[in-house]
Amino acid sequence: MSGLVTFVGVAHPWMCDVMGHMNVRHYAGMFDDASFQLLGHIAGKIPDDGFGWADVRSTTEYKQEVPAGDLLTIRSLVLKVGRSSITFRQMMVGSLDGELRAVNETTTVCFDKLARRSAELEPDMRVRAEKLLADYPAD
Repeated sequence: MSGLVTFVGVAHPWMCDVMGHMNVRHYAGMFDDASFQLLGHIAGKIPDDGFGWADVRSTTEYKQEVPAGDLLTIRSLVLKVGRSSITFRQMMVGSLDGELRAVNETTTVCFDKLARRSAELEPDMRVRAEKLLADYPAD
């Protein structure tokens, strides 16, 4: 499995629902933390606070239940680089067994917070994003 390691953590008991498995809201939090790592590698150091990212689409497929105590790793890779957007995939796997637990795909837009609209990716961001492109196209 390729991709940049963007999250390593554990499914704590307090994250689990009455069925004894990690609740979907905690998958979302882990994927969100992972996306900060990925987008940080793409954006580099931001000189001011006028720049941001705005997620415009996100889907998650739950492949296998995550019980309390599971050690988890998320790897992220870029599927597509647009004029102002990046689409990426994140795979959550068991750190010990390598089995796929969940897959998240998100499209985020480079966002000018002052103008309140999308902004074209800076050339250096585009280069960094393209270095993280997957070896296969988005489905």
